[in-house]
Amino acid sequence: MHYKAILFDLDGTLLDTLEDLGNAANRVLGKYDFPTHPLDTYRYFVGDGATVLMKRALPENKRDDDTVGACVQTFREEYGKGWNVKTRPYDGVAEMLDALTAGGLKMAVLSNKPDEFTKRCVTEFLPKWNFDMVLGQSNLMPLKPDPKGALEIARCLNIIPSHFIYLGDTAIDMETAVAADMFPVGALWGFRTGKELLENGAQALIKRPQEILNLLNLTHRNLKSSVPPP
Repeated sequence: MHYKAILFDLDGTLLDTLEDLGNAANRVLGKYDFPTHPLDTYRYFVGDGATVLMKRALPENKRDDDTVGACVQTFREEYGKGWNVKTRPYDGVAEMLDALTAGGLKMAVLSNKPDEFTKRCVTEFLPKWNFDMVLGQSNLMPLKPDPKGALEIARCLNIIPSHFIYLGDTAIDMETAVAADMFPVGALWGFRTGKELLENGAQALIKRPQEILNLLNLTHRNLKSSVPPP
């Protein structure tokens, strides 16, 4: 298969956003006198949008709609104040993007982060590279794993979905790639485990961003057995 484009997840794939997300959520919990969590715990809370993040962070007996709604609103305010304090591209991302650009591949980003923050993060932290499309969650675009966003990107780039590699770090990303008929690749430097990624459709796992370049020459065969989980 000759791949013409790569679709990236954002949080946990291109950018390490865990501290800023976790700190914002903990500030919300503190304001409402709920227990906070160690930052590493948030790697299992994030990835499905702000509402699911706050539901997971709240005590089980405090997940009624009113409480969740209030916390989500406060989270958006808190994250808006500190979205760029600790966030950074992962090591190796710059080199990967340079090589993909030099190779002439189209690049796009699809995130469950609100569209405004998705675009702000790409502009702030990845300004050097030309992404052909950057898309986040909005009233017009459902959350992943609904494939609508991925398919819309394929349509706008005029590239059939099967000619995309999809690189992400969660089950949601792998499910999205499978539903959109893209080649699912799991990023082991992100928020979740290789086991989760394989169980949800990953056809390859990579330990460093630059390894995606090897896949461009190898994806004519099934790599699941050749790239073991950590």
